[in-house]
Amino acid sequence: MKKATILFIVSMLCSGIAFAQLKPRPDAFPSEPENLEKRGITMATTVDEMASWDRYPTYDTYLTMMARWAETFPTLCHVDTIGTSIQGRLILSMYIETESAANGPEFFYSSTIHGDEVTGYVMMLRLIDTLLTSYGISPELTDLMNRTRISINPLANPDGTYHNSDTTIRGAQRENADGIDLNRNFPNPFFPAKTTIPQENQAMIDYFTEHRFRLSANLHGGAEVMNYPWDSFTSRDNPHPEAEWWIDVCKRFVDTSRTYNNSHFRDTYTCGYTAGGDWYVISGGRQDYVNAVHNCLEMTMEISTQKTLNSDRLPEYWHFLAPSFINYIAEIHNLPESAEITPARDHELTLGPNPTTGIITVSGAESATIELRDLQGRTILTQEASQSNTLDISHLNSGIYFLRIDGKTIKIIKL
Repeated sequence: MKKATILFIVSMLCSGIAFAQLKPRPDAFPSEPENLEKRGITMATTVDEMASWDRYPTYDTYLTMMARWAETFPTLCHVDTIGTSIQGRLILSMYIETESAANGPEFFYSSTIHGDEVTGYVMMLRLIDTLLTSYGISPELTDLMNRTRISINPLANPDGTYHNSDTTIRGAQRENADGIDLNRNFPNPFFPAKTTIPQENQAMIDYFTEHRFRLSANLHGGAEVMNYPWDSFTSRDNPHPEAEWWIDVCKRFVDTSRTYNNSHFRDTYTCGYTAGGDWYVISGGRQDYVNAVHNCLEMTMEISTQKTLNSDRLPEYWHFLAPSFINYIAEIHNLPESAEITPARDHELTLGPNPTTGIITVSGAESATIELRDLQGRTILTQEASQSNTLDISHLNSGIYFLRIDGKTIKIIKL
C-alpha cells in the first residue's frame, strides 16, 4: 500500500475519532428527556428551604421569592412581568436598577427556555439574591450595580419546567405546553418566512423591544460550552462581525470558571467555547434573532452536562460559575465600538421602510457618500448622498446589512 494512501486513511480515521468524541449539541436533535428516577431531586416548598440553595423551588416558592426580594429591596429592584405562558404561568424578570445606574446600559440574563434544562434556573435565582444582598457591602458588586441596569429572567418556559405539576420539576419537558420548542421558533432574520410565534416568544420579543439591552445571555443545559453567534451559519460561511470579541469574552468566562474547578467546560470542546453553527447549525434560535434584530450581543451558555442536576450539586456549580456570571455582566462596559449601532431615526435623519423588500428612502443625509456593508464588513454599495436618497437593494440576498451615513451605522433588514 502506498505511503500517501496510508496517510490518507490514518487522517480519515483520526477525523472520525475526533468527530465521535465531539458531544452532540443537546438541542440539535429531538428532545430526549433525562431519566430522573435515580436522580436526587429535592423540591423547596418554602423560601426558607431555599436558604442552602440545594433544592429546586416549586412554582409557588419561585413566585414568593421574586415578590419577597422586591418587597425587601424596593430601592434596588422591581419585578417585571414579561408575559404569561399558554397555561397562564408568569414569565418574570427581576429588574435591578440603582439610582446611580439610571442612565447605565441594560443587561439581560435569561434561563430555561427549554423547560427541562433547569440548572440555570437556580443559578439565576441565586445571582439575584447575591446581587441584592451584596449592595453596599461588596465594593465590586456595588460598583457594577451602580453602573449597570440588570434584568434577570430565571424561567422563560414555566409550562415546560412544571409540566407535571407546580410542585415538582420531575417530568419537565423541553417544549412549551403546545409541544413547541421555543428556541426554534423566533423569527429568522436571515431566512424570513411566515411563522406563528409562540406566546412565550412574543412576550420576550416585546420585552426586548421595550428595552435597549446591549448584552445578554440565554442559559441552557446538557453540555458545558460557551456558544456565540451565529447559530444559522458556520463561521466559515458567515462569521459574526464581532467574532474576535466573542472569543475573548468566552475565553475569560471559561478561564475564570476553571480557576475554581478545572474539570468543567471540557466535554464538547477543549477550549470550552465555539461558534454555534460550527457545533451544529440551527434555525429560529433566540440568539441570532436578538443579535440581528435588536442590536443586542447575546450568546448561549450551556452550563451543565446534565440538564437536571442532583439537587445537592447545585452549590458546587454555583461555586465555579458565579464569578464568571458576574464578570460577564461587566463585559457590557467592554463592548466593541462597532457594536454601537445607531437607530434608524436620529435627529433629522430618517430611513424606511426597515425591514425592506428592496427600496429604502433616506432623508436628511449630509455626508458625501452612503455606504452599504454586509455582515462581514465588506462594502457592497456606495452612493453619493443628496437631501433625499433612494437605494434599491432588491437584488441582494435576504439578511442583515449595515448602512453607513453621516458617521452613523444603521442596521438594515432585507426581507
